Amino acid sequence: MCGVVGIVGRQFVNQQLYDALIALQHRGQDAAGIVTCDAHRLYLRKANGLVRDVFQQYHMQRLTGNMGIGHVRYPTAGTSSSAEAQPMYVNSPYGITLAHNGNLTNSDDLKADLYRDDLRHVNTDSDSEVLLNVFAHELQKAGTQRPSAEQVFDAVRGVHRRCKGAYAGVAMIIGGGIVGFRDPHGIRPLIFGKRETPDGVEYMLASESVALDILGFKRIRDVAPGEAVYIDQQGELRTALCAEDTHTTPCIFELVYLARADSIIDEISVYKSRLRMGERLADRILARYPDGKHDIDVVIPIPDTGRTAALPMAHRLNVKYREGFTKNPYIGRTFIMPGQSQRKRSVRHKLNVIELEFRGKNVLLVDDSIVRGTTISQIIQMAREAGARKVYLASAAPAVRFPNVYGIDMPTPVEFVAYNRTDEEVAQVIGADWLIYQTIDDLVTCAREGNPGITEYDCSVFDGHYVTGDIDDAYLERLSLSRSDLMKQRRELDLNGDQSVIEIHNHA
Repeated sequence: MCGVVGIVGRQFVNQQLYDALIALQHRGQDAAGIVTCDAHRLYLRKANGLVRDVFQQYHMQRLTGNMGIGHVRYPTAGTSSSAEAQPMYVNSPYGITLAHNGNLTNSDDLKADLYRDDLRHVNTDSDSEVLLNVFAHELQKAGTQRPSAEQVFDAVRGVHRRCKGAYAGVAMIIGGGIVGFRDPHGIRPLIFGKRETPDGVEYMLASESVALDILGFKRIRDVAPGEAVYIDQQGELRTALCAEDTHTTPCIFELVYLARADSIIDEISVYKSRLRMGERLADRILARYPDGKHDIDVVIPIPDTGRTAALPMAHRLNVKYREGFTKNPYIGRTFIMPGQSQRKRSVRHKLNVIELEFRGKNVLLVDDSIVRGTTISQIIQMAREAGARKVYLASAAPAVRFPNVYGIDMPTPVEFVAYNRTDEEVAQVIGADWLIYQTIDDLVTCAREGNPGITEYDCSVFDGHYVTGDIDDAYLERLSLSRSDLMKQRRELDLNGDQSVIEIHNHA
């Protein structure tokens, strides 16, 4: 899970890119980067850390140019080294930078092909650098001093032929423009829009519509699976379908947790889909009590993503909705912190209880999903320490039992709390009096009501079905080894230092 943005404007775009990355900060807190283009020169600033910490005033002043791309990252593969912060750059052909959200499932094979056949060197363990070099090699076939839109689209066609997995990317070509493309399954999101200014039309691509909203861009639509959108530096937009076999199977976990509630993805309101999840989940709870006489006194969400589902649940269950936890806004999302010890330390720093909402009550806690169970077990303990008589738990998502291979850094299966456990056993492990999960069918229905045209979703973390069809047991075993908490702790010892603004020349 990462966030990408690209803007072709009429004035300098550095501040707009910064503001867009702030809006996408929830998608990655490990590193951030911006690269801008001024004529035939790039200005790049990227480093580990939050957007507000990576970019100081003197960095921003040097990021000149009327087009640029940006990225917020959390590590899905490789290390959390600043060497793998994005955007990434290659100087041939033309000078290209790229920001990528997703995960290539054939990255190792591609890296070997790049070295052996394309005579290209990949300097990090990042699959984003692999994707950049594949695109660059395909674009080099154009053989012209400046690529045309059709030649850019041909390069994207080559990417789709060679790359497997999930990828939504934006690439900037010096002297050319910005191209955004999405994998043939549309697993990871990418939206584009435009804004009318006195100087002319400006265009923007972003992972979520909220980034367009805050900058006053009008959302045009989502980039279709297998499609490419190219905006040249004169501000002319062209689109083309660049893959022959496309399937719209977006990641349903975007709607559950990853995206901001005020975003619209694939024409689906994230907020409304989460409301529907709460309604469906309340119906499941009512089904446990045929006479309707449950003993729940209050519904309390686990902030922030649990709130939207909790509101309709309280209404349908006919009980009070209350805020029982106060969240420290300066603590990151525990789901995407790199190590187990760091996640454990952060939970009580992140949340504090309002005791009067718990004391002597049967409390229904509502969360968006349960992955490791580490965070939720501590929250349940906090509720009991605050005086709750009983603590029930409702998850707006089904049980997570399978690894994600498409860009979400979930742990190995044995680290999932639901791995080889029944719902009752999970409840016992995390300390809940009872636990209820959403069903996959209900979850898909909640999404489809927002866009009936989408008939299938990537639900692989819940059902183990990988929509790209190229995942086998050997791949999952290699993935498990690289994602274990022990491996992540070793990687934390290999962090690189800061990087300053880099000035990249292209004497065209």
